[in-house]
Amino acid sequence: MAATPLVPEDFLDLLAPLRAGADLRGRIVEIQPETPDAATILIQPGKDWRGHIPGQYLRIGVDVDGVRQWRAYSLTHGPRNDGLISVTVKAVPDGKVSGYLVHRTEPGTLVHLDQAAGDFVLPTRGGKFLMVTAGSGITPVIGMLRNLFPVTDSGVLRLPRSADFDIVVVHVAPSQPESIFLQNLQSLDADGAIKLIARYDDTHGILDVNDLDTLVPDLSDRITFACGPAGLLDALEQHHIERGLELQVEKFRTARVEPGDGGTLTVAGHQIETDGETTILDAAESAGVLMKSGCRMGICFGCVVPLEEGAVRDLRNGEVTIADPEESGSVAIQTCVTAVAGSARLSS
Repeated sequence: MAATPLVPEDFLDLLAPLRAGADLRGRIVEIQPETPDAATILIQPGKDWRGHIPGQYLRIGVDVDGVRQWRAYSLTHGPRNDGLISVTVKAVPDGKVSGYLVHRTEPGTLVHLDQAAGDFVLPTRGGKFLMVTAGSGITPVIGMLRNLFPVTDSGVLRLPRSADFDIVVVHVAPSQPESIFLQNLQSLDADGAIKLIARYDDTHGILDVNDLDTLVPDLSDRITFACGPAGLLDALEQHHIERGLELQVEKFRTARVEPGDGGTLTVAGHQIETDGETTILDAAESAGVLMKSGCRMGICFGCVVPLEEGAVRDLRNGEVTIADPEESGSVAIQTCVTAVAGSARLSS
């Protein structure tokens, strides 16, 4: 009674937050700078962490200025002997979570975790592959490569599981100093584990996907895995469709169409005036409303809520979704990729 409204689990969370049976958390043990605006975050996960397949991502929840924010990041390694997991985060302009993790977080910080997810993974049987990455799109691919070809002080280890893999990596970065994991990639290339084709915008110009036919002469014999900005991935999809080539993509950000006019958002007793470019999730959070969220890219569906009445516009393709209480009833929408189109009332 003296502890009310606390419960025993609250005290256990203070003493053993990573214990089995607790909400899954992790403790940041080290922050390794990669570039001036990117860092690798090493995390000790809780006892209930189920592991991952290289190439998968996990959602991380952090409390920033009193609001819990969730973001999805690719795991940048295979299974480790020390049991730690790592993600590499690039701080983006106005990025609440990325900036916090790269520049403000310190070792010892507790973060919330979800289990690993995603199907951007290599088949175990091997084969010939082309990896096309741009910027921080290298993160899931480096996890695959590190699992296949671990780099030690004595060089690159050749493991039985990597014997049947033939991999070419086309990695694009704004400049060589801004190229994440470049030293790791160069070590793998020098050892012959992969073939690296590095492209820098300030030296080579923006990559034209049609150049892949020249850069990778046996392109038609390879399965392409690609991760990076939506513009690059859209161009690759068109390129590969025209040639009948196999392509698997992982998107970090969604491409957006021109915004509409916006309007009034009603949620949790708040009426919020918002423009047609700001997502419902961002508008609500800016007004102090705690919303469900996840990847914030329209992929994980962690932000889905019922639209009770009104209209919203999908910023990826411009499609408008309307909910009429007398006709359609409520309609599930993703708040991270939609904006108000006139007025919208959400279930709280």
